Amino acid sequence: MAEKLDQIDTRILKELQKDATLSQRELADRVGLSQNACWRRLKALNDGGVLQGSSARVAREKLGLNLVVFVMLRTRHHSAEWLQAFRRHVLTIPEVVDFHRIGGDYDYQLKVVTQDMASYDKVYQRLIEKVELDSVTSYFAMEAIAEGRPLPL
Repeated sequence: MAEKLDQIDTRILKELQKDATLSQRELADRVGLSQNACWRRLKALNDGGVLQGSSARVAREKLGLNLVVFVMLRTRHHSAEWLQAFRRHVLTIPEVVDFHRIGGDYDYQLKVVTQDMASYDKVYQRLIEKVELDSVTSYFAMEAIAEGRPLPL
């Protein structure tokens, strides 16, 4: 069930998605609350699982992570045991930054971020070494038009 949020909670979330480094005072000022009221709402959002920690957005290009690959996977295996082993295996690959089970022509979609084609090939080799896959199709991003956009609240 979706969490019921009022306008102030929504404004808090929008502000935090823009800048999670805001002090509690700055956040309270931006949403029109006292610091205590803002703290109570933040606590409720955390306790309710709406807020799940905070993280920093890192400019991947500044770190030499210039290749983004969308990997589409198809499998013939759909047992719970296979899926558990596959999930465990994929989650050991740090270059996989997003991992989804999807509907349609493919079963899974991965977003891989790495340095270059040679680095991606190593990721690919790790991906296929431990689990049987029917097909692996890779799409290479040419330009990031929008990445890490805030959720539409």
